[in-house]
Order: sequence, then C-alpha cells, then structure tokens
Amino acid sequence: MLISAGAKLVARLSKSRFNRWYRDAARLQEKMFTQLVEKGRDTVFGADHDFGNIRTHEDFKKRVPVRDYEAFRPYIDQILNGGKDVLWPGRPMYFSKTSGTTSGAKYIPITKDSMPHHVHSARHALLMYLWKTGRTDFLRGRMIFISGSPELDTSGDIPTGRLSGISHRHVPAYLRNRRLPSYDINCIEDWEEKLDAIVEESLSKNMSLISGIPPWVEMYFERLIATSGKSTIAEIFPGFSLFVYGGVNFQPYEKKFFELIGKEVPSLETFPASEGFIGFQDEWPSQGLLLIPDAGIFYEFIPADQFYDDDPPRVALWDVEKDVNYVMIMSTNAGLWGYNIGDTIRFVSTDPYRFVSTGRLTHFTSAFGEHVIAQEAEDAITGAAAATGAVVTEFTLAPLVDNPDGDPCHQWFVEFSKEPDDLERFADVLDKKMQEQNPYYKDLVSGNILQPAIVESLPDGSFNRYMKSIGKLGGQNKVPHLSNDRKIADWLEDNVLRG
Repeated sequence: MLISAGAKLVARLSKSRFNRWYRDAARLQEKMFTQLVEKGRDTVFGADHDFGNIRTHEDFKKRVPVRDYEAFRPYIDQILNGGKDVLWPGRPMYFSKTSGTTSGAKYIPITKDSMPHHVHSARHALLMYLWKTGRTDFLRGRMIFISGSPELDTSGDIPTGRLSGISHRHVPAYLRNRRLPSYDINCIEDWEEKLDAIVEESLSKNMSLISGIPPWVEMYFERLIATSGKSTIAEIFPGFSLFVYGGVNFQPYEKKFFELIGKEVPSLETFPASEGFIGFQDEWPSQGLLLIPDAGIFYEFIPADQFYDDDPPRVALWDVEKDVNYVMIMSTNAGLWGYNIGDTIRFVSTDPYRFVSTGRLTHFTSAFGEHVIAQEAEDAITGAAAATGAVVTEFTLAPLVDNPDGDPCHQWFVEFSKEPDDLERFADVLDKKMQEQNPYYKDLVSGNILQPAIVESLPDGSFNRYMKSIGKLGGQNKVPHLSNDRKIADWLEDNVLRG
C-alpha cells in the first residue's frame, strides 16, 4: 500500500530527530530558551520584563514571575482589543477557547509559529509508533477522531474555538478523505445527537484508527454495539488496530475498553494541550511519555509540595529529578511566559526525559492534610477492581467531613459496568490500596482520625447525567476524579442516590 510505504520512509527519515530527543534534550531546551527570549524582546511583554537583559535562565526567573491565566489576562485583553506585538510578534493566528475557573472562558493564543508544532507533534507520535513497532495496519483503513466541534467564532478579528476544531483545519491533505466524522456531523453541538450521527456514518466503514478521550470513545463503542446488534467492536471493525488517546489516564478504563472491543488493541498515549503539544508514548509497553524538547516550548518545573511557598525552586529540564511531583511551567512561541498550565507530572526517567501525568494542581483531595493526587486515586481504584473482578466505568472521590454515620472519611462515587460481588470488600481493598499509595492517608486511618473509605455504587449513566447538567457532555471534557469540595458529590447524592 502506497501510504504505508510512504509512512515507513518518513519514519526512517525521522529517526535522526528522534535520536536527538533522546541524546540532546537538555541542549535543545537551552537552544529553545534562547530563541524564545530573542523573539520576545520586541513585544509589550518583553519590554515590561526587561528581556533585553535576559541571558540565562537565572536572569529569566528574576524578571518573569510564574503566572496563571488570571494574572496573564491583562495581556490577553490587550490582544482582544486589537493590540499587536503584545505577547509574541504580530497577532495570534487563533485563540483556543477553554473553560476557565474564576474568569469564565480562557483564550489561549496560537500563533503561526506555534500552530505547526501542534500538527507535526501529532504526526511524530504516529511515526514513532511506526518506527518502534513496525506496524502499519492502522494506515489501511479509515480514521475517526471523537472530538469537539470544528466550528470557529471570532474574538475581534481572531478565529476562536476549541483546540480540536482548530486542529481539524490543519489535518494533512492526504488524510482528509480518510477521516471521520464528516464536517457537518462534527459540528452538531448536542453530544448524544452527534454520537448517533457518528455511529450511523461510521458503522459500515473500515475503521483502523480511533482517537479520543476514553470515556467518550467508550460511549461510542457502546452505541455501536447497541445499534449493530454485534457483541464486540472487533466484529464491527475487524481492522481496528490502534487507539490514540490523551487527556486522562487510560488505566481505569482499560478493562472495560478491551471487553467492549473483544480483544486487546495497541494504544498510543499523547499529551496535547491548547498551550502546546507536550509529549507522547515512545515505548510499548509504556514507561511514561517522552517529552518533546524542541516543539516551541521551554519548560520549568516547581515541586508541587513547594508551589505555594514564598520562593519555591523553579528548575529547568536539565535539573529535574525522578519521582518528584512537579507543577509544569511553560514559555512558548505562542507568547506564554512562565505560564502555569495547572498540570502536574512526575519524571520516571531522565535519560531520556520521560514523565507520567499525575493530575491537576487544583484537582486533589486534602480536606484532612492527606493531599491525594489523581494518579494515586486512579492506581488505587484500578488495583481494587483487579483484585475483586469489578469493572469500573467512571468515578470521583470527595471528602466527607460531616459524616452522619461516623468519623470523617473519603467517599468514592463509582459507576460499574460489572459490580463487585461484595461492595464492602471492594471498599476495603480500595482503602488499603489508597493507604499503600499515600502514607499521609494511611497515618490518618491508622490513627483513627479518618474511618476507612465508603463507596457509593451509582447506576449506569450517572456521570453522563452530571456532565450534561453542567453543559460538558462529550467532546474533550473530562470528569474530575478528585475534588477538595463536595460540589460533584452533593449533585450525585441529590440527583442520583436520592433522586
């Protein structure tokens, strides 16, 4: 097949670049730092922060504080009001619009310098998979990307929309005729109506690559099976040979996924974000994601447990250590400088630089000082499911401070596709797994400050109901697996358990 032969050739030609990522990542980051600062000198931000006198990373740290979106917003507002050369030379090519916290929508700039990296990095991920595995079967059929609408609005004169919609416009020409869903179907706003249309359009096609956030792809699979009358996805799509995903940890969904498919299918994990394409899987089986050192981003890292200190350490890639939970800070060729994207990661290797996502800085449970992070909760529930034969569809964890039935505790809300035979045993195993993951939590339970966790089993579709209630059903939206308040928990109790 011509496409397969061409892809193999391009993969071979890409080997030298991949090898530079393995051998010279620190040097590539140093070079990226210099290039970014030089380009930013003649901007409003560069003038405000004395870029003309920045020569080293130490100079940069003294002049450019770490900011979140709220602190960055005055510069974004200048751009929205027509300003040029504000954060990066010229004006952004797009704004990627994402959900904010206290300020409503966030407008993340994408420039003509940064846009190619979003496209090329996704291509590099597939080429790396091809190079390392030698498999080209994913190229033999059609490809489907379960994502948000590609329709764009404008903010002033700048096209604005979801990252998936922006990326939709930059899919290489040789893939466009093989990509689903079609534009009109992808523009349907109502998720369930869109899902039905995607199923109808794709059911008779030879799908070989399927991509999307696991819970929404899982819904697609369930709808396909219900519509077709078949028992597995493998019967519907015999050529399905690669699942590409990002945004959430696949591990809690993996067992249910493969049961729906009817066989194990290779997967490729990626880490795209509106701020830039950060990394992707480069080993099978995986040992974390390979950080891309030359994709228009200079990285800094702050230990998460020191992030709120007065003067926390702020290290470049060449100074990171393994097994430290870091907050990731980015400066980019889209004009973000010392920008906290809110994600936390942990390096599992520094030769080469591979990392695992550990969650969001704002997504944690620490009502009692335990500071549980997403990775710990996901590993605990995956272990409990494996030990009890349960299959978990979705879950969230919240603190129960005022427990009417006893001492404070962790309260888990779990949707099962296969219930454990004994829910109390599942809760007991889950609590012990969490104690293994988090020693602070173990001390609280063993010291009788907290009672062991309780588990609430939810009926099928409960989390979809919650996401629909907040207008975030489908697309790139994700159920938070952790919270330090009871917003989600109270909704589930009021509308599902007592509804």
